[in-house]
Amino acid sequence: MDAQLKTRMDKAVEDFRKAMAATRTGRASVHMLDSVSVDYYGSQMPLNQIAQVHAPEPQLITVQPFDQSSLAAIEKAIRGAELGLNPMNDGKIVRVPVPALTQERRQEMVKHLHKVLEEHRTAVRNIRRDGNDAIKKSVERQKDKRRRRKARSRRNPETHDGEIKKMEEMSKGKEKKSWN
Repeated sequence: MDAQLKTRMDKAVEDFRKAMAATRTGRASVHMLDSVSVDYYGSQMPLNQIAQVHAPEPQLITVQPFDQSSLAAIEKAIRGAELGLNPMNDGKIVRVPVPALTQERRQEMVKHLHKVLEEHRTAVRNIRRDGNDAIKKSVERQKDKRRRRKARSRRNPETHDGEIKKMEEMSKGKEKKSWN
């Protein structure tokens, strides 16, 4: 039971890490385009499955499709993803310049980071609550085990606190990156 809870908490932290990687800072990152889906022969495909995505410069992302006929669809998908990016197609490759962050955009990004952080904190708390509920239900039949597990849960709050602290540290690091 404890291993399952830890695994679920780790997944929440990993999901938070992915959400942070996709958040735009002043530097170009290939993860900024992770949420982009392209209409490819009638089905929605993730961009990274139909093209190579690179960040050769701090202010530029390049997208080189495996199939040149999908170039226009890729450009349209990036434009429609509402990421604030303006891709340019030169016939072989899509270049996506990443403009520097404005003060207003930095504040929006920090607000967004705090929102995502709070969502993931809540997820970790819910996982802990689910674990406690499961313990209560299973222990109604065996009161002795219940006393031991609850005592252990009370003595070991650092698991929950540690996961939340990891996410807060990641958020602070991302905030610092946006000011550089």
